[in-house]
Amino acid sequence: MTTTAHPELDGLGRYQFGWSDSDAAGESARRGLSEDVVRDISTKKSEPQWMLDLRMKGLRLFGKKPMPSWGSDLSGIDFDNIKYFVRSTEKQAASWDDLPADIKNTYDKLGIPEA
Repeated sequence: MTTTAHPELDGLGRYQFGWSDSDAAGESARRGLSEDVVRDISTKKSEPQWMLDLRMKGLRLFGKKPMPSWGSDLSGIDFDNIKYFVRSTEKQAASWDDLPADIKNTYDKLGIPEA
């Protein structure tokens, strides 16, 4: 028996830890999808002109297409409230000692042993 408006979420249970870490994103684009945002993302990624041109072509095509009417209802998606580019400030760690302190603290809170 389902107990929520979203049956696919039934059985997941409640979040048991009662805390969350802050967003550690280092660099991101503004929310929304526009030519300015696409140019900003391309600049942040140091992409060549041909890639920006391809992204702009894709954006124009996206703007002309209607929302799909098949499958799940997508009408609730607020495309202007999505960040389409987020880059972490952290580098990949090769050992436990290389991990940032906040990641180690999260592992400790979750009871994940040092590996």
